Amino acid sequence: MQLHLQEADTLILSIIVLYVGTFLTRKLGLLGRYNIPPAVTGGLLCSVVIALIFVLWEVKISFDMRVRDLLLLVFFSTIGLSAKLRLLAAGGKALAALLAIAVGFLVIQNATGVLLALGFDAHPAAGLFAGSISFAGGHGTAIAWGNEAAKAGFEGALGLGLAFATFGLIAGGLVGGPIAETLIRRHGLSGNPSGQSAVAEAGETETAPRVTVDDVLGTLLLLAVCVAAGDQVNRLLFAKGVLVPGFLTSMIIGIVITNVAEMGKRPLNAPVIDLFGDVSLRVFLSMSLMSMDLLTLAGAAGPMLVVLLTQVFLMTLVAMIVVFRVMGRDFDAAVISAGFAGLGLGATPVAIGNMQAVTAKYGPSPKAFLVVPLVGAFFIDVANALVIKFFLRLPMFQY
Repeated sequence: MQLHLQEADTLILSIIVLYVGTFLTRKLGLLGRYNIPPAVTGGLLCSVVIALIFVLWEVKISFDMRVRDLLLLVFFSTIGLSAKLRLLAAGGKALAALLAIAVGFLVIQNATGVLLALGFDAHPAAGLFAGSISFAGGHGTAIAWGNEAAKAGFEGALGLGLAFATFGLIAGGLVGGPIAETLIRRHGLSGNPSGQSAVAEAGETETAPRVTVDDVLGTLLLLAVCVAAGDQVNRLLFAKGVLVPGFLTSMIIGIVITNVAEMGKRPLNAPVIDLFGDVSLRVFLSMSLMSMDLLTLAGAAGPMLVVLLTQVFLMTLVAMIVVFRVMGRDFDAAVISAGFAGLGLGATPVAIGNMQAVTAKYGPSPKAFLVVPLVGAFFIDVANALVIKFFLRLPMFQY
């Protein structure tokens, strides 16, 4: 029996899942202590229940995910509307350093995947799907390269890539919080729990102004413009043979809008933009995790589990040793380390979810919320494509 939930039903369930995750996080000390995002807790629980329903009653539940795809565009639009060039210039060194680490880790991730593939007597190309194609690249990159691999005769590449991308999404949401918690406790770090929102700028009032209907409508209009204009730019680029993710063009439109507004001394309503971003992110993660097909993933266990554990171990080492030290060994560095784990194993929304869970407990980190989204949304996809093409040119792939 097939039960397909329409858009409204999927949205309702995702919000319920969020509430359940929040409740469990508050009641179960271990989840709160290690900053596991409520969307991860609730989403995983929901996906387990859905798998049990299929096993016990043979009812397969599927979801209409169009709302989720729209929420992703809205979320990245809010990132763009919050990205002021003057703040980018201020964080330039940290941005460059984190990007360099990210590129280096992409190479390590792929090299590890290829070595594991060879160890299991698989084609080296399978190692790239066990590396940055699926983990750092996520589902979108896995689909794109999976289709290309299928054309070249690697029929199982798409399924393999999607399975690893899903595993990575889970792992990225589970390890980021504990990484930050361990660093904060080990080094005696502290944030400012009474401080401003994690994305608020220095100098803004700590007392949030009352949000009016006009504030919400104005921000909603800006977000709609970002999504619509970003879609048009994406279509124009596609017609010219340039393939870029839809969320990237929406974010770029947002960056243009906010910086033009600032030059005209008409700053946007940052608190309301942050609110839209927070809501869209939480619901997006909830939908993504509750809709996972755990039975398919369970059938692909064994060697895949070895790959996953190896990649998670490497990410943990890089985040706790390299990222934390290079970023300054302070509270901001700990938050960035949590975000980097989500970025390298899952996706940018997972990175933001990890950082939000940490800053909700310890206080804001404007530096982390500036640097990590820019690396994740602007640069890592381009760097990943270049690294993948570099590996494909190696002699072992030329047969």
